[in-house]
Amino acid sequence: MGWFSRRSRTVEGIPTKLDREGTRDDLAALEAFVTSRHGVEFYLEPETAATDTTVMAIAHDGEWIRRRTGSPRAAAKLAHRHAVPLYEAAKTGYPERMRAWNRAHPERRMR
Repeated sequence: MGWFSRRSRTVEGIPTKLDREGTRDDLAALEAFVTSRHGVEFYLEPETAATDTTVMAIAHDGEWIRRRTGSPRAAAKLAHRHAVPLYEAAKTGYPERMRAWNRAHPERRMR
């Protein structure tokens, strides 16, 4: 079995992404995170061949979640609606507080 044979295929036989598309549940999870924590910032992660566009939401204490958004436009609309700053992760990187939170919560990374 070859690497590319693992990809799902459309009717025309053209390879598609290995991962699923963003859903309303993904956007709802981001909204719930924003409304239940303070100091949240969004970090936009671009679409790749394997994953749809994602946003990493990082709270003031470094706690974070990552969810698919479907497009950068959907991420921007959600950020605007909740007055949350939106950064491009490829340009800015991630804040140190997220790495500190990961070190303090190693059980979370093992999921």
